Amino acid sequence: MEPIKILVVEDEPITARDLNQSLKSLGYTVSATVDCAEDALEEVSKIQPDLVLMDIILKGTLDGINLANIIRQLYNIPVIFLTAYSDEETLQRAGITEPFGYLLKPFDEREIHSSIQIALRRHQVEQKMRENLEISEALRQEAERLAEVKSRYISMTSHEFRTPMTTIQGSTELLQYYSHRWTDEKKLIHYQRIKDAVKRMTNLLDEVLMIGKAESGKLPFNPQPVNLVIFCQNLAEEQELGNRTDQRIRITLRGYFPEGWRFDENLLRHILTNLLSNAIKYSPNGEDVNFIITGKDNQVVFEIQDRGIGIPAEELDQLFESFERATNVGSIPGTGLGLAIVKKCVDAHGGTISVESIQDVGTTFTVRLPCK
Repeated sequence: MEPIKILVVEDEPITARDLNQSLKSLGYTVSATVDCAEDALEEVSKIQPDLVLMDIILKGTLDGINLANIIRQLYNIPVIFLTAYSDEETLQRAGITEPFGYLLKPFDEREIHSSIQIALRRHQVEQKMRENLEISEALRQEAERLAEVKSRYISMTSHEFRTPMTTIQGSTELLQYYSHRWTDEKKLIHYQRIKDAVKRMTNLLDEVLMIGKAESGKLPFNPQPVNLVIFCQNLAEEQELGNRTDQRIRITLRGYFPEGWRFDENLLRHILTNLLSNAIKYSPNGEDVNFIITGKDNQVVFEIQDRGIGIPAEELDQLFESFERATNVGSIPGTGLGLAIVKKCVDAHGGTISVESIQDVGTTFTVRLPCK
């Protein structure tokens, strides 16, 4: 156990000397002895004592009461007053600073020891109470945050589910009452609308479940060997097949890709699917998306480039937070969860993600993942 460090602030040399001797005989360490407030503040800042023994009457512009108030506010170090005055006015004025005790001159060693021990114990209890209050406040704020997130989940899902459900209901009713009059081609249009609506709802549920796991720290991470080239080619093909426009994903391979590299395939799919689908969604019809994959130095770098609407510069910092969407997306549908999920999946791999964007020019997302 380290010895207790005490700073003595006393302007009477004989009293200071006697007090130092008593403290040392009791097993305490006197870190410094000063006689004015200015020197005391300098020593407190420098040595950070466990306790200050301080005379109420001091040389200089500040007395011990003013100095004790400053020390308490800036450093939260307990102070015991040393005084030959026990008048009511002085004690009332000193009490405002909430001192940890008083020692009346001349000093008795037993009183010195008991006063120091009581002051230190009280300080420990107050520190513990303060820490508990801080923890309680942090828990309260976290509970409020989770309640807000839950409320936003409910609001968002209610809104996002309404559109596909309306589509399903409308197409189902039309097929029920008019399919006997329609051609197979017209029926197929409504079947496709129902299929697309179900897919949208399924994707939304997947996003909500994924972000819920990530927020609660329960996102599974199971790296397995992945043939990265084939995986990315298949993923790009899936995105093109599910796309209603003539946009293409142009893959460029650079470097080398050992088959032994390990990734969590499910999380990797979430990363690349979200970024590729966004690049397609926010780009004009006919504008291809560049998908550059570089393998080098035990890491793989994915770059997804589009020539779309871009992202306002002042909104880039909030881009990976849940429910955040750029203000220029207009009527393009989205939940604001996709990039938050991407960030969580990248973090699970121990990787990084960055974005560069210019409005009405395009956006490039760069993901760097270490290769196990």
